Amino acid sequence: MEPLCPSCGPEPGGEEKKGRGNPISVQVFPPELVEHIISFLPVRDVVALGQTCHYFHEVCDAEGVWRRICRRLSPRLREQGSGVRPWKRAAILNYTKGLYFQAFGGRRRCLSKSVAPLLAHGYRRFLPTKDHVFILDYAGTLFFLKNALVSSTLGQIQWKRACRYVVLCRGAKDFASDPRCDTVYRKYLYVLATREQPGVVGTTGSRACDCVEVYLQSSGQRVFKMTFHHSMSFKQIVLVGQETQRALLLLTEEGKIYSLVVNETQLDQPRSYTVQLALRKVSRCLPHLRVACMASNQSSTLYITGKNHLPGLIPRKWVPKAAELRAPDPPDQGGVYFEVHTPGVYRDLFGTLQAFDPLDQQMPLALSLPAKILFCALGYNHLGLVDEFGRIFMQGNNRYGQLGTGDKMDRGEPTQVHYLQRPITLWCGLNHSLVLSQGSDFSKELLGCGCGAGGRLPGWPKGSASFVKLHVKVPLCACSLCSTRECLYMLSSHDIEHHPTYRDLPASRVVGTPEPSLGAGASQDAGGAAQACEEYLSQIHSCPTLQDRMEKMKEIVGWMPLMAAQKDFFWEALDMLQRAAAGVGPGLPTPES
Repeated sequence: MEPLCPSCGPEPGGEEKKGRGNPISVQVFPPELVEHIISFLPVRDVVALGQTCHYFHEVCDAEGVWRRICRRLSPRLREQGSGVRPWKRAAILNYTKGLYFQAFGGRRRCLSKSVAPLLAHGYRRFLPTKDHVFILDYAGTLFFLKNALVSSTLGQIQWKRACRYVVLCRGAKDFASDPRCDTVYRKYLYVLATREQPGVVGTTGSRACDCVEVYLQSSGQRVFKMTFHHSMSFKQIVLVGQETQRALLLLTEEGKIYSLVVNETQLDQPRSYTVQLALRKVSRCLPHLRVACMASNQSSTLYITGKNHLPGLIPRKWVPKAAELRAPDPPDQGGVYFEVHTPGVYRDLFGTLQAFDPLDQQMPLALSLPAKILFCALGYNHLGLVDEFGRIFMQGNNRYGQLGTGDKMDRGEPTQVHYLQRPITLWCGLNHSLVLSQGSDFSKELLGCGCGAGGRLPGWPKGSASFVKLHVKVPLCACSLCSTRECLYMLSSHDIEHHPTYRDLPASRVVGTPEPSLGAGASQDAGGAAQACEEYLSQIHSCPTLQDRMEKMKEIVGWMPLMAAQKDFFWEALDMLQRAAAGVGPGLPTPES
C-alpha cells in the first residue's frame, strides 16, 4: 500500500485540473521530516495513525517520534527510563497518568481528578491517608498530594482533595502505612528508600544502603530513620499489628522475609532506638520458598511465592506443624501462605480454630488451590485470589455478601466466582469487595458486592451478595483502585511492558465431562459448568428407577468441585431420601412432571 496525498490524487475522469501536479507519495519525504511532523500530534492520534498502514505503523512506532512526544509531555524528564522501548514507554506512562476519586457523601457524586505533578514519571502506586494522598512514580519519587481550601470559579472557598503537591522524598522503592481500611489510623508513612552512606574510615566514596524513613502523614515531616547494611537489598514493605507492637515486614530481592518491631506511640519522641532485624518464620521454616510479594492487614499476612521452589516441599493443605509441610509434585510458583495472629480472624477465614496455635502465630499456613496465584487482595476477614487463568477465588466471612457468591454463607476454603474472569485488579475493603474488569471493546467497568452502607457501592445503597456494575465512570487506563470510608480512588497508568499474563484454561478443565479428576477440586468456568450440569441431568433422566437415580446423584456429587463439607451434606441428604423411599416401586413420575 502506497500512501498518497489526498489533495494531489488524480480525478476520476483521468484529466488533471490546472495547477495540480502528479500524485506525491509520503515516502518521498525524508523519514526525519515525517517523524518530526507526526510528533506534534496527540498521543491518541499517533496510535490511530499507526494502525492505518504498514508504512505509518513503522513511522509512528519509531523511537525518534516518541522521544519528541515524551519531551513535549514531560520537559523535565531527562532520562529515557528503562525497558525495550524506553521513550515510547515513558511517553505513554506520562500521557495516561492520573488519579481519580469519587466521594461517597455530599451532593456532588461525580468523578474528579487530582492535581498532576509535573515532575512525576508515570504513576506506579498510591496510598490515601487521613488527610492526604501519596503517589510513587516510576523514577522512585514520592509525591505528597495535599488537601486544601481553594477558591472556586464563583469565588467561593471550598475544600478540595489532592489539589496541592510537593516532593516528599526521592529514591523510594516502596511505602506503607497502617493496613486497616479506615484512613483515620494512618498517622505515619513508612518509606523504603535507598540512600548514599559515607564509606568507612580509611576509604573513599560512599555506598548505597537501604533504609526505612518514617514521616508524619499530616505534615510530611520525617520523625524516624533506620538504615540497614549495604549487603541487604529490599523491594517491598508491609505493616502488621497494633500501634504499640507494629511489625515491619521487609521482602528482599532474594525472596526472604525479615521483620522488626517498633512502637509507633514513641516515634515522635526525640530519642534513639535499638531495633533487631530478624528472619521471619516463613523464611526460617521454609527456606526453599522464594516469596514474590506480600499483602497484610492488622491481624494477618499473606505471601505469594515466586519461581525458586525446591521440588517435593510444597504443601497441598494448610497444616499446623512445620514437620507436616511436605508434599510431592508442587507447582513451580504461585503458592499462597498465610499468617493469622488472632483467633477471631482465623475463624472467619477458615471456619474453624482446629489448627490455630496461639503460642505460634507466625507459623505459615498453605492454602489449597487448583492453579498458580498471580495477585491477591486482603481485607480484615475475607480475601480474594486471582490465578493464572484469570479465575477469581474468594474466602472468609460472608456476612454482608462480600464474597460475591450470591449468598451470605461463609467460605472456609477458596471458592470460585464463576461469572467473573480475567480482572485487572481486585480490592477487598470494609465488608465489601471491588473488581476492575475490561470488556471486549477495551472499556473498563467497576463491579462490587457486599455492604453498600455509606455509599461504598455507588448505585446499590442496600448492597448486593453478587458482583454488580457500580455507577462509576471508570477511566480508560485505570489499573488499580482503593476504597476508604469516605472516598473511592482509581489510579490511571498504562505500561506497555506490562502484558496480560493470563493463560487459556486447558480443555481438560473446560469440558464438563464426568471424569475422576473433577473430584480433586479442579474448578470450571461458567460455560463448562453449565454444560456439565446438562450432562448430569441427562444421565439422571436415563436411570429407570428412583434408587438408580439416587445412586447416580451420589456419584455426580463426588465428581462436582465442591468443598468437603458440602459433599458430606449432599451425600447425607441423599441417604435420608433414599431410606425414606426404600418401599417405592419403579413407577415414578418423570423429571418433566
